[in-house]
Amino acid sequence: MVNQSIKCKSLILTIFIVLSVSNLSCSDSTKTEEWLLGPFVKQDSVNPCLTPDEESTFKCPIRNKMIHWEEKDVFNAAAVVRDGKIYLLYRAEDTIGKHAGTSRIGIAESTDGLNFTTYPEPVLYPDNDFMKKYEWEGGCEDPRIVEDERGIYYMTYTAWNGELARLCVGTSSDLKQWNKHGLVFDKAGNGKYRDRWSKSGSIICELKGNRLVAKKIDGKYWMYWGESDIYIATSDDLINWEPLEDENGELVYLISTRRNKFDSQLVEPGPPALLTEEGIVFIYNSKNSALYGDKSLPHGTYAAGQVLIDRNDPTKLIDRTENYFFKPERSYEMTGQVNNVCFLEGLVFFQGTWYLYYGTADSKIAVAVYKVE
Repeated sequence: MVNQSIKCKSLILTIFIVLSVSNLSCSDSTKTEEWLLGPFVKQDSVNPCLTPDEESTFKCPIRNKMIHWEEKDVFNAAAVVRDGKIYLLYRAEDTIGKHAGTSRIGIAESTDGLNFTTYPEPVLYPDNDFMKKYEWEGGCEDPRIVEDERGIYYMTYTAWNGELARLCVGTSSDLKQWNKHGLVFDKAGNGKYRDRWSKSGSIICELKGNRLVAKKIDGKYWMYWGESDIYIATSDDLINWEPLEDENGELVYLISTRRNKFDSQLVEPGPPALLTEEGIVFIYNSKNSALYGDKSLPHGTYAAGQVLIDRNDPTKLIDRTENYFFKPERSYEMTGQVNNVCFLEGLVFFQGTWYLYYGTADSKIAVAVYKVE
């Protein structure tokens, strides 16, 4: 009698489990997302880890005078590990011009990932070159960085001329001297994307030691890009990119916005997408809509989510977080040039720990860490 009772209970439990699993999908909030990167802990003892510097000066080649190039705001940093140090390539703004500040890319270094020393001058900026018409006077914004097998660094960044944002790419062998290659979509579709709004290029990479190395999948490099929707592009050389189109010539997107959620107004790529055993883990930024967003968040809030993508097919979404894993909470994240913003762009693995760098309220830079056990 006891054995029959145990068998009956076991059968009921088995049926319950089978039914539960059969009803599970990537949109179920009850799903255990073991593929997630994190949890990340904000480092309150040092944050914000990088702030504006009113003393740094630089002779702008276009204005032909000395300016305080990072006195207004610093934010949205890419990150890379090189020679036992973490380097940040960050966006800095001055206070000059009709766009309330020109953006340039500065560089800072750290031996512990928490305390940084900045260099006195920017390393990528508007100049009297072939990119001036795209970069002046808004500037060079929001970098992401990966490297290739040879150790050449590829920086995607946004050129902003005050009218149109365009995604661009530059290369460097030392992080300090950069060679501009122009618009990433300049040659795509006979120039059809040359004057289309584009920004935020996140290239798929894999971790090799402490290096984030661009990874070919099915013979191509892959990049997620865009704002409001996140689109997909491929490349043979990490410089010239082709957006993926459907049979009607429309852009193919990976994810879009969702009503009543934290990512209801726009979605935008975060750090370089990371190839793991589970799949491609991709962190994305988002904005909360005032009309049809998450009512628990202030409207306009920039929070972040994660998605998992098929490691053999970068167009195939497997899973997506139902809620944000990162949001503004600290005073410097909630008040600044743009309130209620955590914008994630830099991610590196250093001494057994993941370091995540993000812009706070478009004004400062902070860091969160996840130590791998």
